[in-house]
Order: sequence, then structure tokens, then C-alpha cells
Amino acid sequence: SLSGLFVEKPAENVVAVAGSDVTFVAKVDSSTLTRKPTMKWLKGKWLDLGSKAGKHLQFKETYDRNTKIYTYEMKIIKVVAGDAGGYRCEVTAKDTCDSSTFEISVEAAHQENQADILSAFKRADAGEDEGDLDFSALLKLLKSAHPSEYEKIAFQYGITDLRGMLKRLKKMKEVQKPSEDSDILSASFLKRLESCYSVEKGKKIVMSCEVLDPNVQVKWLKNGQEIKPSAKYVMEANGNVRTLTINKSNLSDDAAYECVVGEDKCSTEVYVKEPPITITKLMDDYHVVVGERVEFEIEVSEEGAHVMWSVNDSSKYRFKKDGKKHTLIIQEATLDDAGMYHAWTNGGHTKGELEVEEKELEVLQDIADLTVRATDQAVFKCEVSDDKVTGKWFKDGVEVLPSERIKMTHTGRFHRLVINDVKPEDAGDYTFVPDGYALSLSAKLNFLEIKIDYVPRQGRTPNSTETANNLIPCPSLCSPCPSFYLFIFLNKQIHQRSTWTPQETWSLRTPSLWWRATSFGWMWRSQENRLPRWFGPKERR
Repeated sequence: SLSGLFVEKPAENVVAVAGSDVTFVAKVDSSTLTRKPTMKWLKGKWLDLGSKAGKHLQFKETYDRNTKIYTYEMKIIKVVAGDAGGYRCEVTAKDTCDSSTFEISVEAAHQENQADILSAFKRADAGEDEGDLDFSALLKLLKSAHPSEYEKIAFQYGITDLRGMLKRLKKMKEVQKPSEDSDILSASFLKRLESCYSVEKGKKIVMSCEVLDPNVQVKWLKNGQEIKPSAKYVMEANGNVRTLTINKSNLSDDAAYECVVGEDKCSTEVYVKEPPITITKLMDDYHVVVGERVEFEIEVSEEGAHVMWSVNDSSKYRFKKDGKKHTLIIQEATLDDAGMYHAWTNGGHTKGELEVEEKELEVLQDIADLTVRATDQAVFKCEVSDDKVTGKWFKDGVEVLPSERIKMTHTGRFHRLVINDVKPEDAGDYTFVPDGYALSLSAKLNFLEIKIDYVPRQGRTPNSTETANNLIPCPSLCSPCPSFYLFIFLNKQIHQRSTWTPQETWSLRTPSLWWRATSFGWMWRSQENRLPRWFGPKERR
């Protein structure tokens, strides 16, 4: 719905002098709004000027927290004739909107101050006579700029073939026009051709000069080659006036022309301007992770239009044209690619922001703790989501270096640490750290040491020196001290002992059993399963 959002509107009618700057201001009261208002500056009915922001058009937005008033400014730098026309500023906030229209008229500057060739190149009417053009003004402007900025400057001022123009300007010889007060006139010409003509692509251009002899025949040359009369090139002679008309001009007509009378001649330059190419589809912003593909795509109003992209290293990017679509492609984005990207045509500008963040690394298989024995092989293995990620292995915080015994491999997404012929000093905490990521995977290597008890070879007499710590106490079931009998075949002899004094112990080892007798009873234990078994008094085995 329409609502009076503006508290200040731009002036309805503004007269600007060509080459000067002009600023338009609009203010919006947001005290009753639930959302921040959005401002658009439009030319005509639909042309959004936001896409043409640059050196020629500048936009500014400020906010006063105390008054809750937004101030919007549009500034036109060095107004040219093409800036004349109807404009509209439109503000929207949720379901409310408001607009204000205004007109800009452009007045030509005084002739003596009109030394800017770029303004002259903006003339829409090729037939109007604004006098000689001062090409030194353009050369001076470009001389102060870096060569890489030449095309950007040319695009901003609607010059499409800057390099060709500079090449021809250097070759041109300045032709002095006879002054009105001079009595010395050319032997063949009363009035020479203008030093240059400018015409929009597809339109007609008329070049004329006056010769001294009304009956003389002239030749018209284009880049040194004689032009033959045709439907495109029409040559006329009307008294002393000689005219060359070029119909439906195109870029091939952008050249140097001469009118030749005998040995005398006069020359001029014709510059064909392409109609402004507008950008119909603006560039989008992108937010990607490292390694992803990015395609900045725009659409322009005409096929075959020249689009200039602002990139530092063009070899890193791919550019694709498909009809009206123009695309800048980044195959695998890196952190260095983040930033603003711009595209220009001779009638529009758009930009998009690229944000690139670190790719999150996913752990598909973590490394596990290992327990190994001496001379075994220990293998730590992990799997991550990116097969291009490299990394380092650490043991107790110190980087592990490869050797004949220790190997590290990286195959696809898998990373392995192999330790051959494990030694006790290999035990510790092992960590894998992927390069470029705040991530680590850790596991422990435990060394299993097998202790073998040394048992001295037994004689034929049993050893009765076992320590009391290995006894299994059992309360005596008989009083006084009972008698026990043990019969064991060892080395084909029978050992027998029937009585013991209290607390006396005796033990005997066989290849598979370990026997012990105490005053409390008998106990035997298998050396295979190490499980003891108890026998009460008077039992015989």
C-alpha cells in the first residue's frame, strides 16, 4: 500500500551543467516501521541504477539513531548529456511503499571549457557540430592511469574500442583549420572535414566538406582504401559540398576516412559506439567451502556484448559466453579467492561477493589403541573424508620420522603408521594431525611383556623351601595335628612322607603339576591353567 514515508524528497526539476557533479537526497522516517526500509533509484520506468554504481554513479545510506531517519543520497559524477531524463526513487518496507519522481536536464558547458573528449563521445546526434575535439584531454586522463585500468575507464565513458582509438590517435597529424580571419585558404578545400565524428551503432552518419572547384571530382578513402558507391556508402556532390553518408553503421565502419582532391586531402576519424549494453541478470553472492566450484553468471541485453571482469590473474579463471549469458568460473575455490567480483558492460555494472571457508574434515575411521608383544607389528590406521588431505604422526608430542622399521603411508582417504618389530620403547601415545585443520586423532600403544618364571631343575629329593606367601591357608579340621600321605611317581621312584609338625610345609614339582603339603592339608595346581585344588586330611592321590 502507498504511504507517505518520505520526510524529504529530491528536487523535482534539476538543471545540471555537463561535467559537473549533482547530488539528490531523500529522507525516510522509520519510527513507525517494523523493518528496515529499502531504497531503489530508478531511471525511466524500470532501469535500476543500483547495478550501475561506480565512478559515475555513487550511492550512500546513513541512519540517525536519535531521529530514526534514514538518509539516502545519489550522486552523479561529471554529468553528461546521457544523464538527462526522468528519475524515480522508491522506498519499500514490508507491505508499505512510497515513491518520488524528478527530472534532470543537462546544459552544455561553455565552448571554451569543453575540452573533455569523453563528453563529446557521449553525443547522441552525430550531425551536431560542437567544434574540434581536444584528444589531448583523453590522453592526459589515461596517462595518469595504470594500463590495466584503460578498458575500465573506457567502459565507464562508453568507449568500446579504446586500444584502436589510441593507436589511431598516435598516428594522426593535427590538422589546423584555416581561421575565419585568414586570407590564405587551401588550394582545394574551402571547408575541411571535422576532425572526428561519433555515431551509435546502427545509425546513419553524414560527413561533408566544401571544395574550391564545384566541378572537381573527389575520392573517398577508408583506412587508405578507396570506397566504392553502394547502398551503404552514398556519395553526393551538391555545388561545392561533397558528402559521404554511411548507412546502418557497424563496428567495421570505425576507421579513418579521407576526402582526396588531386594531391590535396582532408581526413577525419569515425568512432562507432555500441548502444549501452545493460545487465539484465545481476551477479549473485556465493558462500562455499574450500575446493568447491563457483560460477558467477550474468545476463546482458545483447548477444556478443563485451563484458569485462575484475580479476587479478585471468589465467586462474575460466570465462564462458553462451548467447546473452556470461560466466566467470572458479574450478576449485581457495581462501585467497574470497572477495568482491565485478563485471562491467558499457552500460552497466554488477558485483557479487565470494565467501570461502575452511572445509570441515570428517573422521570416517578413528585410530584405535593397540596392545602388542615384542617383535610384533603395530599398525595405526585412520580414514578422513578428504583424500587430498595430508598429515603428520606424533609420538608423545614428538613428530615420528620414517625409518627402516617405521613406515607411514597415505592412500586415498586412509593414513597408516606401521611399526615393525615392536620394542618396549615404542609404547606411548600416538597422534595423527591433518595438515591445515584444528583436528587430531590419538591412540595408545601398549607393550605386552611376557615374564617367564625360572624354575631350577629338581633333583630326586623334593624341594621343601617354598615361601609361606604362596600358601593357601585352611583351618585344621583335626586336633592334634593329622597325618597325611602322598604318593607321587617321579623318576620311577615313590616319595612318601606321612607326618608333619604344625606349620611345616613341603612341596614337589612335576612336569605338569605342582604339589604342596602343609600341616593343614594337601593342595595341587596345574601349571597349564594355574587353578589350585584342595584336598582334605587323610586323602590320597
